[in-house]
Amino acid sequence: MAQEDDIYTKDGTVDVHSKPAVKKETGNWKACPYILGNECCERLAYYGMGTNLVNYLKLRLNQGNATAANNVTNWSGTCYIMPLFGAFLADAYLGRYWTIASFSVIYVFGMTLLTVSASVHGLKPSCNAGVCHPTKGQTSTFYVALYLIALGTGGIKPCVSSFGADQFDETDESEKKRKSSFFNWFYLSINIGALLASSVLVWIQMNVGWGWGFGIPAVAMAIAVVSFFSGTRLYRLQKPGGSPLTRIFQVIVASFRKLHVKVPADESLLYENADEESVIRGSRKLDHTTQFKFFDKAAVVMGAEDTKGNINPWRLCTVTQVEELKSIVRLLPIWATGIMFATVYSQMSTMFVLQGNTMDPHMGPKFKIPSASLSIFDTIAVIFWVPIYDQIIVPMARAYTGHHRGFTQLQRMGIGLVISIFSMVAAGILELVRLSMVKRHNYYDLEQLPISIFWQIPQYFIVGAAEVFTFIGQLEFFYDQAPDAMRSLCTALSLTTVALGNYLSTLLVTIVTHVTTKHGKLGWIPDNLNRGHLDYFYWLLAILSLLNFVVYLWIARWYTYKKPVGAVRG
Repeated sequence: MAQEDDIYTKDGTVDVHSKPAVKKETGNWKACPYILGNECCERLAYYGMGTNLVNYLKLRLNQGNATAANNVTNWSGTCYIMPLFGAFLADAYLGRYWTIASFSVIYVFGMTLLTVSASVHGLKPSCNAGVCHPTKGQTSTFYVALYLIALGTGGIKPCVSSFGADQFDETDESEKKRKSSFFNWFYLSINIGALLASSVLVWIQMNVGWGWGFGIPAVAMAIAVVSFFSGTRLYRLQKPGGSPLTRIFQVIVASFRKLHVKVPADESLLYENADEESVIRGSRKLDHTTQFKFFDKAAVVMGAEDTKGNINPWRLCTVTQVEELKSIVRLLPIWATGIMFATVYSQMSTMFVLQGNTMDPHMGPKFKIPSASLSIFDTIAVIFWVPIYDQIIVPMARAYTGHHRGFTQLQRMGIGLVISIFSMVAAGILELVRLSMVKRHNYYDLEQLPISIFWQIPQYFIVGAAEVFTFIGQLEFFYDQAPDAMRSLCTALSLTTVALGNYLSTLLVTIVTHVTTKHGKLGWIPDNLNRGHLDYFYWLLAILSLLNFVVYLWIARWYTYKKPVGAVRG
């Protein structure tokens, strides 16, 4: 009987035909190449279109520096806020597999429309002597395509990493260890796609044309869809567990209904179903924790309540359901500290590019590297550090700390927050040097200074190193600490830090521009950066990042990891 039990996974996963997943025939690393291939191509499409977007807005839609930067961060923010919608559908109704499949179609349609808007006569803006004059219709078509892509990302981004992690059975210790490595290699696949996008595609956009520059990402997205469907027979699928938001509100409502009820000192008196399995489909039971005791009121059994009959979940909830809400509440402060990191990260597609536009782009006598292509060094940093982290740093740290991951997830994210501060310091120092050259030689109206763009490499490389710690740690942390039936939602929650980071960048640029342009002044970020003080903006971000890290340390000391027990309800 034990041998028969070992045939199937024990985490509640099924195959595409809704039958229990057979261990040897599904999941594990053999299913991952299709998921990693999908992510690599999808990220090639996303970054191929988004990395140089600020220059398209400037050159083809005739927007100023601050306006173009804000439009990029607003769109990028939307791309990272929409996953909340896709995650809800995945956890509640469709499951991760069908959510990815459905939203991929929207994504491909958006990429196609974007390509058409940049290449078809009548839809692309007309340009004379290097100045373009877009009509309202052309601008509207462009933005419709852009935000269709944002909607498409909403169903893919929160699900792909979680879907990949679903291929490893958490109840199997050997598979559980492999899952930790999966997140590292998943992020590596993202950056391989980004590497091609920020090098080859950006060059094509600036030297061949925007039609080709957007058309190739559209083809890459179609390949991503083919790669994903090719692995269907090997996938393990987690069944959707019903609306996670409904369960959250049930606990809140039940707690307030029992506002004056005292929680018993003996936690065994709190309501939990007697079976080994959780009542929540696709979820294990969770042990009771002592934090946020107010919500325990939802699990207090009143004299009139029959725990053996039909239970009203708006009056009485299980301990596991209460602990689901507690898990989300515990995650929120950690989530909030990720917003400042994402603000720093967003500078690569805005201020770093604008700063690079003012520097010498020559590589040899004839070849020029587009400023947006410098993000390749962020990608190279990630590709460089991921294998080193996975194969060298983790074993060394494990020997020192005794922790199976080397660092705890919270320690890993904290290290990344510290590293990110130095990226802003590096960018600020370079801007000081650049402005000092402007002042010394009276280069105020010179379009490109005789200082190599490659002096930007350190700031990009440092951001990449920070990503390996913070972003990958965040992916793993939010998947691992999420309740089983809320993993897509919690992954989406982690992605919203990028959205809010972009929105915060927009807000900071808007405030800085408003405050520093009073009384007729040019401000910190004018269209001619030689007459501005972009370095002040970098110092501001460095100071805010330092304050954010101090807050993070306090929150991390307070955090309690979740404790799953029991079996999964199929």
